[in-house]
Amino acid sequence: MRPYFTQQSLAFLHKLAANNRREWFQTHKDDYQRHVREPFQQLLADLIVPLAAISPHFRADPKPVGGSLFRIYRDTRYASDKSPYKPWQGAQLFHERRRQVTAPAFYLHLEPGESFIGAGLWHPPTEVQRHIRQFIFENPESWARAAHAPTLRENFQSYSEDMLKRPPAGFPADFRFIDDLRQRSFVLSRALDDAQMTSADLLETVVHNLEQLAAFVDYLCAALDLEF
Repeated sequence: MRPYFTQQSLAFLHKLAANNRREWFQTHKDDYQRHVREPFQQLLADLIVPLAAISPHFRADPKPVGGSLFRIYRDTRYASDKSPYKPWQGAQLFHERRRQVTAPAFYLHLEPGESFIGAGLWHPPTEVQRHIRQFIFENPESWARAAHAPTLRENFQSYSEDMLKRPPAGFPADFRFIDDLRQRSFVLSRALDDAQMTSADLLETVVHNLEQLAAFVDYLCAALDLEF
């Protein structure tokens, strides 16, 4: 099987980071379509069946608009950085009810030297944070299995750069997973190097990682009364 992404994919994103201007992007838009967007759409199409085997309630949608793929264009309205493009491409494998309620997702990120795969809830609303914390507190043993299994933690790490400075109100400081309750995001991820992202085995690699993350996502779905 041919690889989805190539050195040309990485080279385009590297050049975009160095030439983040509308004029440059318009001149090289065909390269973006050929080497980044279209291969990512094909990968998403090939993930439909294996993702359904992991969970029938999550979607890999290759549609160019409204699907899994994030737009390359940045929203600069409220940002201090006014560069118009993201020097990366990402896609979320989303829950079928994502438009109705807050739901966890799987995520794949392509960026030279910074690619990764992960899953969870990124900066959910405060009320959702409280709900998940309470669910973890009331169901610690299943959380241990879903989020702290040794084989999982050998490969995946929590996002720990945005945590409460103190334990959240209402929870004992000596709770076994108090550091997890301090999280504002409930995410596990692992890095994928450039060789993995440009390998002909990328689909197999992605599916294997999704399978490893499934119990973690299942737990978050249970916390939010969502099907998995």
